[in-house]
Amino acid sequence: MKTSTMIRNRLQSLIHRHNLILPKNCLTDKAWWEAQQISALEQIQIRQELAMLEQIARHKVEVDAELGRQSLGETWSQQAVRLLQLSGFGVVLSMTVLSAIGEVSRFESAKKLVGYAGLGAGVHDSGTEHHSKPITKEGRKELRWALVEAAWRAIRISPYWKEQYEKYLRRMREPNQAIVVVARKLLVAVWHVLTKEETDLHANEEELAYKMLVLAWDLDEDVRMGLTYKQFAKYALMKLGVETDITRFVRRNVPRRIAPREEVLARMEELGIAV
Repeated sequence: MKTSTMIRNRLQSLIHRHNLILPKNCLTDKAWWEAQQISALEQIQIRQELAMLEQIARHKVEVDAELGRQSLGETWSQQAVRLLQLSGFGVVLSMTVLSAIGEVSRFESAKKLVGYAGLGAGVHDSGTEHHSKPITKEGRKELRWALVEAAWRAIRISPYWKEQYEKYLRRMREPNQAIVVVARKLLVAVWHVLTKEETDLHANEEELAYKMLVLAWDLDEDVRMGLTYKQFAKYALMKLGVETDITRFVRRNVPRRIAPREEVLARMEELGIAV
């Protein structure tokens, strides 16, 4: 991810250096770059940068697909699907969090898990003054990164988490501090979802259905056990214990569909898949 961002930043730097006007979505367009009046050495650099981006994209697809398979394996399936219901969590972030946490029973409370992630804020309390300090930044760095990343995503898609973020932003007047509070609250939700096997009270059914559909797209047919994309999305929701009648919804202005429960149950019986 960092390498991809660095490459894109270098391409943007070339655009600014030559005062080029970049059409929408043309940053990685080979034909557009070849038509620009820039030096031969810079053209070589651009071809190499674009080739690296293509390679990174291929690797990302492979990694995402493998993580998708692992998220449904015997070791992770129940926990991964439960994390996917949380706003801001996709397959990659869910698997990152699970691998960093390990066995969640090691943490007797959500507070212990927050401390393990380094998201616990220090406090100075003299009796007359009470000031919050920055987070400790001790513990698992990748877990802390994953929760902050999930928090940024959550406030974009969830009205509840957006409201929480704006509330703390008004108090702190610093976006990074406010997002850390959201990340900390999300990690508390992670603990409850994993240890208590609870359903997220703030989960959006359509958002969750779309996540399961995206998960199905990333899986090979053998991993989907013979189910179609739409059937597998519904199967994943059933596995999570989410009872919803949603079969059609709109995401990014595109109509999406998942199979109805009756269709999935009938197909599972045909394939000999346990409910």
